[in-house]
Order: sequence, then structure tokens, then C-alpha cells
Amino acid sequence: MTAAAPLAIDVHGLNKSFAGRPVVQEFAIQVRRGQIYGFLGPNGSGKTTTIRMLCGLLTPDSGGGTCLGLDIRSDGAAIKRQVGYMTQKFSYYEDLSIRENLEFVARVYELRNWRGLVDQALERLGLTKRSRQLAGTLSGGWKQRLALAACILHEPKLLLLDEPTAGVDPKARRDFWDRIHELAAEGMTVLVSTHYMDEAERCHEIAYIAYGHLLTRGTVAEVIGRSGLFTWTATGEGVGPLARRLSGQPGIDMVAQFGTTLHISGTDRAALEGAVAAARAGTGFAWAETEPTLEDVFIHLMGQSKDNF
Repeated sequence: MTAAAPLAIDVHGLNKSFAGRPVVQEFAIQVRRGQIYGFLGPNGSGKTTTIRMLCGLLTPDSGGGTCLGLDIRSDGAAIKRQVGYMTQKFSYYEDLSIRENLEFVARVYELRNWRGLVDQALERLGLTKRSRQLAGTLSGGWKQRLALAACILHEPKLLLLDEPTAGVDPKARRDFWDRIHELAAEGMTVLVSTHYMDEAERCHEIAYIAYGHLLTRGTVAEVIGRSGLFTWTATGEGVGPLARRLSGQPGIDMVAQFGTTLHISGTDRAALEGAVAAARAGTGFAWAETEPTLEDVFIHLMGQSKDNF
């Protein structure tokens, strides 16, 4: 994927309400083919609704654009045939084997040479040796592999992942992301919603959505750089009392503890430095000015967001 890659998604002015309550408002975004694009935001912020509108699964009340070169308002059926959708909840038959589940999906799509495609998917996702195992007996990580195999059977151009690694162990998550990057390198576009900051950092670009509004988007470095947030750290044993003392002080918008390190952040650099200078004397902690993390920015943006309920 290069900067010159064609657009897989190009939408603008998307709005969607349910029972009179706005869920997505004036959303616009561009995603290039082969990108892994991350959607972040609090629960109920409109991420899933947005993703469904982007790929023609849900019709917007207003606004429009294209997905895979097709109109999201009028060509939804054609778009859906080119999309693989992996939901957070495991949705395959637990009393069927891995192979039987994939064969069923292949027949639903009416795929030619479906047996060969199933064999390829099993091999690609490392499922061949477990192909006869019942899906209901699989761990979370193996269920995840089965779900991904089913999503790519029909060779979609766009893959939608709705919090795909919830409840999965770190190794399984890393293996999963390695496969996602392989698919993207082959030209597949991936939209993924996640709450994990390390996963967001593995995306080519991210967008932060809060209660229907797009607050920021870009690469991780761009999002952090535009946040207007400044951060100091204090490291040492017993930083808990220091955190309580600093919270709410002028110039300090946020204090977060990570083990023996505090992240102290604010948007007014001079005021933050003044507050830190006053706190440093005689503490015995190691102090340093540092770049805010994506999690710092995420929490900062959450604090600026207002529930639209």
C-alpha cells in the first residue's frame, strides 16, 4: 500500500438516527486500498453504525459516497458481495467442525471449487490439523481464526472487523494481526474497531469517533501531534499519593498511573510545567517531559466528548 493507492472508501456528510436520536453526524472519511484503518471510541459512539454505512450494510439518512467504487446508497447489494464481516460475537455453528462450518459458508456464497477454497483457508489460517474439531470446543483464539477464515473464503476486497480480539490472549492477538497485515499487503482493505491501544498503533491510520462525531483522524503520530496535549512523567516507588495530590491542580488536566510511573498531562504547556515544577521539589522521583501516548490522547478526547443520548 502506497500513498498513491486508489481510494477504497470515499464518503462525506453521513448522518444516521434511530428513533429520533442522532447516532452518526456529518461523518466524512477516505480510506485507501490496502490500508488497515482503525476506529476508536467509547462504547455507543457510533463506530459499528458508521462501519455498516461505509460498506452499504446500512443506508444513511443523508450524505453519501463510494465503497469499492460503488455507491453506498444504491449499490449496497453489490458492495456486500465484496465484503467480509467479522463480528465480535462468535457466530458459527458450535456443533459443526471447523471444516463443516467453512464448507457451509462456501455453499452459501455459491463458490466454485468450494472444496479447494476451504482447503486453502484451512492452510492459510493454520487450521488444517484441527479441521475436524467441533467449533464449540475451540478456545477464543482458535474461534477467531475460524471466523477470519470464513470471512475471507469468497476473497473479499474489504474486511470489516468489529472488536475482533476481545477476550483473546496476547499471542493469539499478535498472530491474528500478523495475518491481517498479510492480507492488507495483498491489497485487501481492512476496517477494524478496537479498544486496544497497541492494536490501534498497528493500523496505518486511525479515526476517533465519539457519540456520532469524528473528532480526529490520521496516522498515530499525526493524531498525537494534533492533540494539543503535553505530558510529563514521574517514576518511582509510591507515586500513588503524588497522583492524588496532583489531580485537579491548575494546569493539570489528567493524571494516570502506570505501575510506578505517572503520566501528568495538560493542554497549557506553561501551566503544566509550573504545576510540575511545584511538585518536583523533594519528591525523589525521576521526572521527564515526554510525548503523550495514544492512550493519553484517547482519554483526553473521551473527556471532551458529550453523550448524545
